[in-house]
Amino acid sequence: MRFMLIAALALSVTGCTRWSMNHHLNNAYSAYDRGNCEQVTRELSKVERASRARPYVWPEVSMLRGLCLERTMMFIDAAQTYQFIIATYPQSEYAYRARARLETLQSLGHYPLRSAAAVRPTQF
Repeated sequence: MRFMLIAALALSVTGCTRWSMNHHLNNAYSAYDRGNCEQVTRELSKVERASRARPYVWPEVSMLRGLCLERTMMFIDAAQTYQFIIATYPQSEYAYRARARLETLQSLGHYPLRSAAAVRPTQF
């Protein structure tokens, strides 16, 4: 009987954490759809706290953060977020999407190409 009570309690806590994480992620997407990037940032912060044991959600959170940075015209920060996704999660669907977003930023002139972004040493 005691084992059943402990097992039920453990399952309910795990389910609540996952439900909470999904709830905040859904709220973040809803806020993004409404154009409220400030709320997106708050909701993603809550998702990150709830997802410490669920690393599969981290690239999705980073992608949504990058999209919001783009929407608020913080193009360099968005590009760095996309580069982080590509470097950290190279095999994920979000790395593919991040590469596409980087190409779009570059073609729109919001983010320089790597060769143009390289700093040249000053000659004296």
